Amino acid sequence: MLDEDLSRLIPSLLPRLWRFALRLTANRHDAEDLVQRACVRALERPHQLQEGTSPLSWLFSIMYSIWISEVRARKVRAGSAAEWQDEAFEHLPDPRASDPENEMLHQQIISAVGALPDPQRVVMLLVAIEGLSYREAAVALDIPIGTVMSRLARARITLGERFAVTRPQRLPKGVRP
Repeated sequence: MLDEDLSRLIPSLLPRLWRFALRLTANRHDAEDLVQRACVRALERPHQLQEGTSPLSWLFSIMYSIWISEVRARKVRAGSAAEWQDEAFEHLPDPRASDPENEMLHQQIISAVGALPDPQRVVMLLVAIEGLSYREAAVALDIPIGTVMSRLARARITLGERFAVTRPQRLPKGVRP
């Protein structure tokens, strides 16, 4: 991709980059900084975008890499492991929520996704929220596609358990309900 093409494409991707960064960082200031750093890095290194790779996936990959480095640096600076804190999570209102019950459910879902272990949460954000394919998410995170599928399955099970969604039991072979 040519430098000019990337420069023209990035503004159209900003809403999705912002949304991912906000969910990843759980802080508006950190999200703004993360989006800016990812865009600058992409514009400085357009030659690293491999042919056949989605620019959006590539930018998510850059963003995730920057964020992981930042989290590690913060842990070192703090001298202890950083914990995900629900209190720091900024809730965005759902414009489609028509009543308080829907709003409360929306907030519970955001909280539940935010409470997932980081590897599962990031895969859930990329696939379920951002709509990336398993392959695109695997490229963005630099992990095998099977790992994406496994993390997503575990995330879905965790969320299902949190909201008391039961999985259908398999009947023994040859037995009909």
